[in-house]
Amino acid sequence: MIVAVPRETARNEHRVALVPETVQKFVKAGVNVRVQRGAGSAASFPDTDYEKAGATFADDARALAGDADLVACVGKPSDDVLGAMRRGGVLVGFLNPLGDAAYLQSLAQHGITALAMEMIPRITRAQSMDALSSQSNIAGYKAVLLAASALPKFFPMLTTAAGTIPPAKALVLGAGVAGLQAIATARRLGAVVSGYDVRAAVREQVQSLGATFLEFDLGGNAEGSGGYARELTADEQEKQRAWMVEQIGKNDVVITTALVPGRRAPILITEAAVAAMKPGSVIVDLAAEAGGNCALTRADETLTSANGVQIIGTTNLPATMPFNASQLYSRNVHALLSPFLKDGALVLDPDDEIVKGACVVRDGAVLLGGAK
Repeated sequence: MIVAVPRETARNEHRVALVPETVQKFVKAGVNVRVQRGAGSAASFPDTDYEKAGATFADDARALAGDADLVACVGKPSDDVLGAMRRGGVLVGFLNPLGDAAYLQSLAQHGITALAMEMIPRITRAQSMDALSSQSNIAGYKAVLLAASALPKFFPMLTTAAGTIPPAKALVLGAGVAGLQAIATARRLGAVVSGYDVRAAVREQVQSLGATFLEFDLGGNAEGSGGYARELTADEQEKQRAWMVEQIGKNDVVITTALVPGRRAPILITEAAVAAMKPGSVIVDLAAEAGGNCALTRADETLTSANGVQIIGTTNLPATMPFNASQLYSRNVHALLSPFLKDGALVLDPDDEIVKGACVVRDGAVLLGGAK
């Protein structure tokens, strides 16, 4: 069995799908891992490390993927890689299946079996495979560092000979993996932190990190499937936004993390809420790529509002910490594939719960998470 690891070609993508640590595990299992030269360089994994781990090399993408049984990517592979893959080959990566139906049709036309990392079911057995969570952890951490760097204030309280400086106040909207990591990181830096989520069930998690849980009664359960919040009705969103104006205005930093899979991110911070914030305050919008939780967010831009609030819309934050992000993602990929390795070959069980969830294309047909 040949596993191919190409260089990522997306803009600002510095991660690599497999790191030398994981390559070594695959090689010991009888797998031939072929890496495109320089694939790990942007993540600080030189070719020499891959060579020591037992990998072989290819100089260009077509030679890399031509006879590969499986191609492991972080994002969608280049057209050269996709075009070179043989029919029946397996593709693993973040493929955005809920947001790009045309791409799934393209994969089906190529006769490829595609496993989407973002579709791995959130069940106990799949925790070590959950790449969305591993990468969200990094995004939540980095969001706080961006906010701390941009804020013209200290995060912690400081007592000096010149007097006491009060701590910054930070609000995290959304208490999923990224939000909880953001809360924990902001607390470690010394801010006074509060968190909000429409799912009341996460209250204890927020409070366990030393943050205050803000409560607003929507009049019903907002828990959705897969651990996500459901999409709120228009009336619920309007009530929530009005209440948010007051809460947001009390804080120096607001970090937003609210996403609904396959849909535009909900607007949590209106222009009125931005106007309620003090000059110098900072918003870091982790939903920028999905349209943003702030009405003023622009993907991959940092804007300053009329009243002096910085709105940071940097996308793909995990790629800004590519060494650790690649390590974690690589372990996720290995955890997904290793149960199905038999004598050095990949034998996917179509009836396995994880394969059913992750397999979005098979035998020329679009399945989208197991749909027949």
